[in-house]
Amino acid sequence: MNILLAGFGGQGVLFAGKIIAYAGLMEEQHVSWLPSYGPEMRGGTANCSVCLSEQPIGSPLVLNPDVLIAMNLPSYDKFIDTVVPGGVAVIDSALIEKKCERTDIHCYYVPATTLADSEGLKGLSNIILLGKALQATQFAAEESVEKAIAKCIPPKKQHLAEPNIKAIKLGMSL
Repeated sequence: MNILLAGFGGQGVLFAGKIIAYAGLMEEQHVSWLPSYGPEMRGGTANCSVCLSEQPIGSPLVLNPDVLIAMNLPSYDKFIDTVVPGGVAVIDSALIEKKCERTDIHCYYVPATTLADSEGLKGLSNIILLGKALQATQFAAEESVEKAIAKCIPPKKQHLAEPNIKAIKLGMSL
């Protein structure tokens, strides 16, 4: 499965991609994680290609994703037409008001930024969207994703594991 996550730097795009990659590792899949970000980092564009496969991966660059997680309008505009037919787009509808005109992909509109703020999960809109992508595609087992969260959060910040797991579960419930 080829997954592309895209947004502004600082939205946690690379972190969410890393969680997907670690979940794949926990399930003994072949994995690649390729970050890409503008020189500004925070506020600049950021995207992340993640490949999960039973077979060796030929290229880590995802040009035609099976799954797109779009966290802002420029990313949506740039990548929505690259999703493969039958693919999935998970869109932060709190920041992207457009509706996809394509009928050959499954689109999920999640007001993740608004939900994160209202549920006491500020800054975790990326993980809410990740939860929705998990629910929609089953890219990994929920248990693997929870283990990956624990692995990706540095030891000094382990208190953030519980809010991240709450955000995954919230996204999966939508």
